[in-house]
Amino acid sequence: MPEGSNAIPISVRLPTDLVERLDKVAAIMERPRSWVILDAVREYLADEGQEVLDIQAGIEEAERGETVPFEEVLAELEEKVARAEAKHTAR
Repeated sequence: MPEGSNAIPISVRLPTDLVERLDKVAAIMERPRSWVILDAVREYLADEGQEVLDIQAGIEEAERGETVPFEEVLAELEEKVARAEAKHTAR
């Protein structure tokens, strides 16, 4: 089992072509198929999976009323743009 005793075995059905590609990558890397799958899952969760979690957290914040009015956001952005423009023209 990968990474200690807290690992939980799972099973998944994959198309033959994906298993063949996994096996080729595993062979080239001299790693077991499960290591390649674990690495792929970690990469997915760090990228797209995290995006899904972040979106859900934002939805939950909005449902609790934890939002900032659009006008405030726009005013803050306009202020930042004005400061950047002033800094740029001062050069």
